Amino acid sequence: MSAPGAATGSLERPTLPWGGLRLGVVRIEVRRLLRNRRTLIFTMVVPTLFFLIFGLNSTYANVRVGVGNTSSEVLISMALYGAILATTTGGAMVSIERAAGWSRQLRITPLTPVAYVVTKMLTALVLGAASVAIVYVVGGITGKPAMPMWVWVVTALAVWVGSLLFAAFGLFLGYLLPSENVMQVIGFVLMLLCFGGGLFIPLSQFSHPLRTMAAYTPLYGLNELVHDPLSQQPFAWTWVANLVVWMAVFVVGAAWRFRRDTARV
Repeated sequence: MSAPGAATGSLERPTLPWGGLRLGVVRIEVRRLLRNRRTLIFTMVVPTLFFLIFGLNSTYANVRVGVGNTSSEVLISMALYGAILATTTGGAMVSIERAAGWSRQLRITPLTPVAYVVTKMLTALVLGAASVAIVYVVGGITGKPAMPMWVWVVTALAVWVGSLLFAAFGLFLGYLLPSENVMQVIGFVLMLLCFGGGLFIPLSQFSHPLRTMAAYTPLYGLNELVHDPLSQQPFAWTWVANLVVWMAVFVVGAAWRFRRDTARV
């Protein structure tokens, strides 16, 4: 008979550097995500169509905005919409894994909750990068957005990196909601956040109470930050605080739900 201490030790999961995070796992996740054609089409075609509809409107497309024009502003907004749609969807696909029992299998691996969340966020970033690239390429082909080249580069990078926030958001919802409801809820919630955070309608058109409420929504800080290189408005650290706080909320929430999900018998 083995000693009690040895039996207990044999049930403990090994500890790996970086919590078990591996680039090979990220590559596998990316390949699996790219096979979902419906998701790819929805997250890339819809934002591009929105830009073509609203960004090329001759009535206001050439109206000056900061160092560019309204078409440039719409380009950035639609790229951000596509990026958050892509990363949220990529993160929320964990709900399908839960339904298939994959999360339960992770109990026997050395992968920590935080490493798993980071893996999913990095995977979602690939889809977000593709969405941003397509919107910006189409915008460049039309020739309507008029802004300095450095603004093109800085805003594209800001949109892409900032969309990490919604990869964590998608993961959180993916673990919080059942798989049969998560995608419907995501579409509705993202639409509300886009309107409430000033992405679809400028906050300047909101009443003062609504502008005050908008400053506490998850999209507010990110929206202001990605548009700032174009608008050249005075920088506010409250934008950064908004982004950091919501990122912490979603990452901690996703790790918490992952830990509870994998702990169930």
